[in-house]
Amino acid sequence: MSALSDVARAAQVSKATASRALSGRGYVSEETRDRVVSAAAAIGYVVSSNASSLVTGQTRNVGVVIPHINRWYFGEVLEGIESALIAAGYDLTLYRLSADAAERRRVFEYFLVRKRVDAVIAVGIELTHHEVGLLHSLAKPIIGIGGPIEGIATLSIDDVAAAALVTNHLISLGHTRIMHFGGDQQREMDFRVHSARLAGFREAMTAAGLDGGDSAFRATALSVQGGYAVGLAVLADPRSRPTAVVAGSDELAIGTIVAARQLGIQVPAQLSVVGIDGHELAEMFGLTTLAQRPKEQGTHAVGLVMGELGNSPTRPELRWQPYPVRLEVRSSTTAPPG
Repeated sequence: MSALSDVARAAQVSKATASRALSGRGYVSEETRDRVVSAAAAIGYVVSSNASSLVTGQTRNVGVVIPHINRWYFGEVLEGIESALIAAGYDLTLYRLSADAAERRRVFEYFLVRKRVDAVIAVGIELTHHEVGLLHSLAKPIIGIGGPIEGIATLSIDDVAAAALVTNHLISLGHTRIMHFGGDQQREMDFRVHSARLAGFREAMTAAGLDGGDSAFRATALSVQGGYAVGLAVLADPRSRPTAVVAGSDELAIGTIVAARQLGIQVPAQLSVVGIDGHELAEMFGLTTLAQRPKEQGTHAVGLVMGELGNSPTRPELRWQPYPVRLEVRSSTTAPPG
């Protein structure tokens, strides 16, 4: 097996210079770094992460705590985090939290505190004061994605403002009979995303002098299946059918469009539909949506982590940062019929 001294000899530099070039710690000219990296690759030398961590006290590993890995939003955030960490020379250890309280305690009080990670990114998880304090006490930087958490830097979209914006888009087109198909208020996600998007819908409806009460809301799962089911149930009766629907997610909106087509309802001539997310399938369905770019949120979170770890001149502020969104208008929305 090749040793560091072999790399130094091949690159015609000292062992100390070879070590700095391969670890990224300490100054080395770009020309020298390239020469050392090429020499290491040529002789098959691989830096030992265990040995490096003994010297530096760092594992160059970031723990990501997440509730789901098989849902679109979380998968996109995770992809952004992984790509950015690899580019920064860090590994990723994934911890998926279930609803089990004992399992959650094990993750935070055992795995994350045993110096297996240098920092933690919490995705869609509302950390408790105890969990934040525990990690801070061990000098482990924490970044959150999904909503505000006191005492750490977090980022997410403003769900109230997002729902109000897409509702106002429909109102600006002339719609007055608008319904919100959203998440069940009794089965909330962390950060109360379902309630926030319903609140944004009602805020916009009230400001326009329109009815956004209970009769204008239907609860369902934020999925294609959920949108399809509620779409069939609500849109089948032409006497009470809305002219527009604000869906709590793009997947729900896509399910609603599929249900409308099955019922012979033309989108958007007879029904306008708008979603929230910027899902990769939105363009295929011509869906007007508010894009929140979760992959970029993951990349941005890694940038904040690097700032906390001292690898960036900019350190994150310990507050919530609303992530910018973009309204993408496509063919699923138009003026109401007649």
